[in-house]
Amino acid sequence: MARRLLALALLLALPTAAEAAPAAPGFRVRTLDGKRTIDSKELIGKKVVVLRFQASYCKPCGKESAALNKIVERYKDRDVEIVAIHVQDTAADVRSFVRANKATYTIALDPSLTIGNRFGFKGTPYTVVIDRKGEMVARLAGEGAIRRLPSLLDGLLAKPV
Repeated sequence: MARRLLALALLLALPTAAEAAPAAPGFRVRTLDGKRTIDSKELIGKKVVVLRFQASYCKPCGKESAALNKIVERYKDRDVEIVAIHVQDTAADVRSFVRANKATYTIALDPSLTIGNRFGFKGTPYTVVIDRKGEMVARLAGEGAIRRLPSLLDGLLAKPV
C-alpha cells in the first residue's frame, strides 16, 4: 500500500507534456513614431510576438541593439511581430537611443511600467515570446536573450497554428 501511495505521489508531481504555457495578457501600445497602434488582439492567431522590454539607460540593451536589428530583418516577412518597449523612459531619451544605436525595429513607450508589470518585468533587458495561440512560451531575463531568439522563433513558426 505504501508503495502505491508513493508511486501515485510521484506521478502527480511530474509535469505533464500537455501543460499549456501561461496566456499572455492583452496589451495595446502606440509606437514611438506615432504612426501605429499595436493591439495584441489583432495579432493572436496570426503572428508570433516578441516583446523586448528595454531602456535607453540600459547598457546591454544598447549593446544588443544591432543584433535585434538583424533578427527583425531576418523575420520581417515571416509572421513575427517584434516590438521593443522602452520602460521608465522619456520619448527624448528613446529617440537619442535610436540614433546612437541605429535601431531600425519598432519601438513603443511604457513610461510607468503598465505593460511591463503585466508581463512579469524583472529589469532590462527582458524578452517575452508569445506564440500564435497567445501563450507566453518564453520569458528571458537579462543579456543574451537575443542569441536564443532565432531557434525559438524557427521552432514556433514550424508549428501549425
